[in-house]
Amino acid sequence: EWCGACKRAKRYFNAKGIPFQERDIDLSTRARKEFERLGGRGVPLILVGKRKLSGFSPVSFDQLYDR
Repeated sequence: EWCGACKRAKRYFNAKGIPFQERDIDLSTRARKEFERLGGRGVPLILVGKRKLSGFSPVSFDQLYDR
């Protein structure tokens, strides 16, 4: 709820019709453990296949997503 980058990512994904699953590491112990297991260092932690992106910018995401 508090994460500005997470909100921007969700708006971007919705605008582009990109499906996503949201997991809140503040509300879910399971999500927090998964975040830690994946080596998460910042939010949002975005996964595309086996590739990871910490934080969000449209340019960084497009480079990750287009590969």
